[in-house]
Amino acid sequence: MSLRIAIVNSSSFGKYFPEHVERLKAVGEVARFDFPVSIDGKSLAEALRGYNVIVASVKPYFTREFFEHKDELLLLARHGIGVDNVDLDAARARGVVVTKVTPWVEREAVAELAVALLLDTLRMTHEARRAVYESRWAERARFVGWEIQGKTVGIIGIGNIGSRVAEILRYGFGANTIAYDPYLHPDTILARAAEPVGLDDLLQRSDIISLNASLNEGNYHMLSHREFGLMKQGVFLVNTARGELIDEDALIAALESGKVAAIGMDVVEGEPIDGNHRLLKYPNVLIVPHIAAYTRESLRLMGEKVVRDVESIARGEMPADVVT
Repeated sequence: MSLRIAIVNSSSFGKYFPEHVERLKAVGEVARFDFPVSIDGKSLAEALRGYNVIVASVKPYFTREFFEHKDELLLLARHGIGVDNVDLDAARARGVVVTKVTPWVEREAVAELAVALLLDTLRMTHEARRAVYESRWAERARFVGWEIQGKTVGIIGIGNIGSRVAEILRYGFGANTIAYDPYLHPDTILARAAEPVGLDDLLQRSDIISLNASLNEGNYHMLSHREFGLMKQGVFLVNTARGELIDEDALIAALESGKVAAIGMDVVEGEPIDGNHRLLKYPNVLIVPHIAAYTRESLRLMGEKVVRDVESIARGEMPADVVT
């Protein structure tokens, strides 16, 4: 079967490993598309008319409207482990196979970035670097930070990535790790290097909070005004999961009151953002552009998984790790 393959809004697929695109060309025609993240489903479907395979990034949204207007689509392969931008029920109703990257592929990369963001916010390394470049070496006493050892770290979502964050912080740094995950048995959480606790207990006890939960209909803005109110004064946050887990208005209020000492973010609600975003005026907010999975090791394995999925469809076989 010869396929028409659309690579949609992915800046990384095939960039560092061009052999992945060459393998796709061996089974069909390949084209790249970049759409506004807010494109409506009907317009997106019309723009991708004739393509029966889509390699999808984290945006745009493949909504019910998209699937209702899209002509024949065999496969939507997510170049990532999250599928929150895909209406899975609508895909299933149309008989579209949806796949994702096997979670362990991104585990180390995302966990390591979470720890990197945490260290940067605790030790203010990006601000200290700027001081050197601006000839302000004499201000070094401003950059007195905190250590991880002995702190209580709350892990929200201790699945594939959160469990690795817990391991690194507990066994590598000597942190006291606690975790909230309503989808896991307490014994499983204990086996993943953390004490199982309820969400309110975690918020009240944690010196550091790491968000590692997947986004679903039940946890949109799971950290809002009430939740920030429960946190310790001067808490540190890291979010490498999804920006939509945090109510931005509540976060800003917590930053301005000093409730949140600093936050490191790989994700932002409504991303991508520009340099005028309101969070960027706070020096204790560190935002990087959704790069957690961007290691050469991770991208190689992610790309190989997507290519294998497409090759399976070309052979008339079902790919591995099918979501629908």
